[in-house]
Amino acid sequence: MVNFVGAGCGAADLITVRGLRLIKEADVIIYAGSLVNPELLKDAKKDCAVYDSAKMTLEQVLAVMKQAEAEGKKTVRLHTGDPSLYGAIREQMDALSEAGISFEVCPGVSSFSGAAASLKAELTLPGVSQTVILTRMAGRTSVPERESFRSLAAHHTTMAVFLSAGLLKEMEEELLTAGYEPDTPAAIVYKATWPEERIFRCTVSSLWKTAEEAGIKKTAMILIGGVLGEKEIPGFERSRLYAPDFSTGFRKGTKD
Repeated sequence: MVNFVGAGCGAADLITVRGLRLIKEADVIIYAGSLVNPELLKDAKKDCAVYDSAKMTLEQVLAVMKQAEAEGKKTVRLHTGDPSLYGAIREQMDALSEAGISFEVCPGVSSFSGAAASLKAELTLPGVSQTVILTRMAGRTSVPERESFRSLAAHHTTMAVFLSAGLLKEMEEELLTAGYEPDTPAAIVYKATWPEERIFRCTVSSLWKTAEEAGIKKTAMILIGGVLGEKEIPGFERSRLYAPDFSTGFRKGTKD
């Protein structure tokens, strides 16, 4: 059995209870060494075989999985954040299916959630934004034309941008071209929830300058949108769910 486990976005104690149990039970762990907190490996069994996938190809990773399966061992493939987002797990799962090897996926805390928590931000505010777009800029890996950053930015929703800290000059231009106001709140969260986390609040028009001055070029989540305002947020409305006159299946609303 192979378990794909989301390690979370940084802090070792943000892994799920299930994920930690799977790590403790594993005979083999293949982890993303460039991104996963190594503190999580301290919970592995003493005789657990540990491999750093940052130094491996897909074929080498699969070879380890298949060998472990042949020996009746439990394998954990430890991915950063949540495996369903930019986790490159589909190609692994397809190969395992072809080989007749069973697998399961354990979710994890994504970096966009970790960054929002560090900012003490609610990404969906009534009257401001009810949609979060999770995306990335096109770099060495392209994106479908229909999902170009500019076309997504044109919706002016809350945006969480992965894997793009080195492309902030281009991102800033795309956001402004898509109609974002220059003073729209933004934030750069470097290594969200890690001990070395750094937070930089800025605006759409100062994203690149802020990153340049701070020396941020990678491992940062970029959040954009009016929900990030620190004081009064234009358009923000109180949630109807908790309004006195709002009836639910658990509470009768009052007219007064």
